[in-house]
Amino acid sequence: MTPSKDIARLIEIMAALRTPVTGCPWDLEQSFASIAPFTIEEAYEVADAIERGDMADLRDELGDLLLQVVYHARMAEETSAFAFGDVVEAVTAKMIRRHPHVFGDARDLPAAEVEKLWNAIKADEKALRSAARGGEPAAASSLLDGVTSALPGLTRAVKLQEKAAAVGFDWDDVALVVGKVREEIDEVAEAVASGDRDAMEDEIGDLLCAIANLARHAGVDPEAAVRRSNAKFERRFRAIEGALKARGSSPADSTLEEMDAIWNEAKRAERVRTE
Repeated sequence: MTPSKDIARLIEIMAALRTPVTGCPWDLEQSFASIAPFTIEEAYEVADAIERGDMADLRDELGDLLLQVVYHARMAEETSAFAFGDVVEAVTAKMIRRHPHVFGDARDLPAAEVEKLWNAIKADEKALRSAARGGEPAAASSLLDGVTSALPGLTRAVKLQEKAAAVGFDWDDVALVVGKVREEIDEVAEAVASGDRDAMEDEIGDLLCAIANLARHAGVDPEAAVRRSNAKFERRFRAIEGALKARGSSPADSTLEEMDAIWNEAKRAERVRTE
């Protein structure tokens, strides 16, 4: 089998991998549940390639993410639930339905009106799905429905806050949000002083949610901010390791003061490079 730019070839490859007896033993053992963590991981690797501006890597990571879609679709097809073509049809129908300002009669709308229209269409879709599944009527549902629990914690916090903000449950002054963060820090300190593990977990969780809210008000993606800080930490700690190795030493053989001095030097060097 040869590579191809046609999506049909990827679908053929996945079918071959999942064919009993002649397929791949590992692939044949997989299920939706076992593959789901890989799907999430691939999405993060796409985000990482974007942040690094690596277009070649982005191409490869998008391919890996596409493979995840094909994988899930193939497993669904094996149970006669749906096939890859049904996935494509569903998303194209959704995009056409949610963009009447492009594909329909609602033309020349400002961005704010487009967002309101999008949300109204999503609400209608949700009500129809609920009715089709015999669920609760739309009036009995929560505004927070649809914010999946599978999202990373900080991202989900922002999504929940955005839903609440849409009906006015929000601060209109970022200074108030900063004040809330300070309040939560004080409560964390009290919990730590008490030694109560449950209290510490609760208060640290509240602090993280308050920081996510601050990020939202500042127009910052908290997950992206954390990834950026993680990269910074990794870069500077590697600088510590490199400097110590050049001296014939290692972090395990050094004092905190020695490592902190190298950290601060790496920090100053980064600032010089960005000026």
